Amino acid sequence: MDDNIQDLVSPEEKQAVPVDKLASIYIKIRDARARLKSEYEAQDVALQEQMDLIEEQLLEACKAIGADSIRTAAGTVIRSVKNRYWTNDWDSMYGFVREHDAFGLLERRIHQANMKQFIEENPNLLPMGLNTDSRYSIVVRRSK
Repeated sequence: MDDNIQDLVSPEEKQAVPVDKLASIYIKIRDARARLKSEYEAQDVALQEQMDLIEEQLLEACKAIGADSIRTAAGTVIRSVKNRYWTNDWDSMYGFVREHDAFGLLERRIHQANMKQFIEENPNLLPMGLNTDSRYSIVVRRSK
């Protein structure tokens, strides 16, 4: 970032900084973060692509010698099977979970937007143990 944030606000202004100046500083910080994030993501994608190519070669090396691990001077290469599960039929999945009392197959989290809508439509019907955290947030839109 071109300006140090501390330099944008003088010691006298730190007591009562005008909202206009706060909004301007906020936008500069947000823009700087966006630039940093974009640069990081571009570099990370390039590095991940390189790692993917190397992983393919390492998998081939393990396959060629029939090994699940290869010790090298730089480190040990370990080949393992990773499974990922999903469903295209949630109605059947929920039925299966209920039928076999297998609720541990699902992750424990609440869909935020759906819960908000449910509470708005059913304000007197809340599940036991539901916790809520509400707080104000700020959005700063750039002037045109």
